[in-house]
Amino acid sequence: MTARFSDKVFVVTGAAQGIGRRVAERAAAEGALVLIVDRSAARKEVAEAIIAAGGRAIAFSANLETWSGCDKAMQKAIDLWGRIDVLVNNVGGTIWAKPFEHYEPKQIDAEVRRSLFPTLYCCRAAIERMLPVGKGVIVNVSSIATRGLNRVPYAAAKGGVNAITASLAWEVADRGVRVVATAPGGTDAPPRTVPRNPNAAEEQREDWYQTIVDQTIQSSFMKRYGTLDEQAGPILFLASDDASYITGVTVPVGGGDLG
Repeated sequence: MTARFSDKVFVVTGAAQGIGRRVAERAAAEGALVLIVDRSAARKEVAEAIIAAGGRAIAFSANLETWSGCDKAMQKAIDLWGRIDVLVNNVGGTIWAKPFEHYEPKQIDAEVRRSLFPTLYCCRAAIERMLPVGKGVIVNVSSIATRGLNRVPYAAAKGGVNAITASLAWEVADRGVRVVATAPGGTDAPPRTVPRNPNAAEEQREDWYQTIVDQTIQSSFMKRYGTLDEQAGPILFLASDDASYITGVTVPVGGGDLG
């Protein structure tokens, strides 16, 4: 590994598993000081594994669906290391998979609260700390599912993430802060330690979820899911100085599917 991120302060949300965990692990391996932010108790295991491998990481619990949780997470990085160089907004994910007419209003609210507000609030909390020092990078994790089947509320939330990325980047570009995003396609990952929907077995029709899987593979030119490293790599590139002239864009990482 190189030392692209030597002594850079990373805040990675949703870092207890999946893409967030791999981003945190690889950033730490390249010299970053990483704040692992997640409600799952597995955040501690991730931090311990990074430390055991010679990296530097601290786990922090916060409810990022609230402004208070996001503000506390960003302040924790300031308290620990005095700044935030990179924020990776990775919280989000489909809770239910079903045709839109089958979503209950409370389920629509839950999908948007899970996949939009953590990014919106964390962006706000981060730029408050980045702008006074005139530098920083925010990498939002969106989704190619802004154009997909059986998850309209999630698509709406991730479409909002794309809009945040473009609009905020324009606002802060002349003040030294870059805002970018990736839009992952289907990604192979280990089973989640905490399911997004604990009642999925009772509530989720298998054929409705299979529609998502089939559409994701069919829409990809490569006709497969990606790996965690194939998602983490573009995120870390955008976070690095190699991407210093890139801002305001959402890069699709879906094997040719542009979303």
